[in-house]
Amino acid sequence: SSLTVPEAAICTEVRDRTPVGSATRFPTTVGRLYAFTRVAGAEQPTHVSHVWFHDDREVHRIELSVGGPSWRTWSYKSIPPGWTGSWRVDVEDAAGVIIYSMPFTISDEPAPEQQGGSGGA
Repeated sequence: SSLTVPEAAICTEVRDRTPVGSATRFPTTVGRLYAFTRVAGAEQPTHVSHVWFHDDREVHRIELSVGGPSWRTWSYKSIPPGWTGSWRVDVEDAAGVIIYSMPFTISDEPAPEQQGGSGGA
């Protein structure tokens, strides 16, 4: 594919065409997540698809227009309570080729770097 994804994020909102609240782990109470991508290399108008997977099962697919050589676009998915585990969003070009993948986790368990106390004596 001539398309690339130089910038991508899973985030809690998109404000002024910029991802906000980017992370790779989210709580089950997150409600809705956004997949943000900046697509580069389009020589003419085309499209990409955001394909949302939960535990390797496709749960949402949306086609998004790409109207220029550097184009920001995003999709969102409501996250039902209890849908914990591994998730990913694959970015496919118009031919269905995966050009980028964004894995993330929905969990009520704290991330490893968040565990532990403040320490000290």
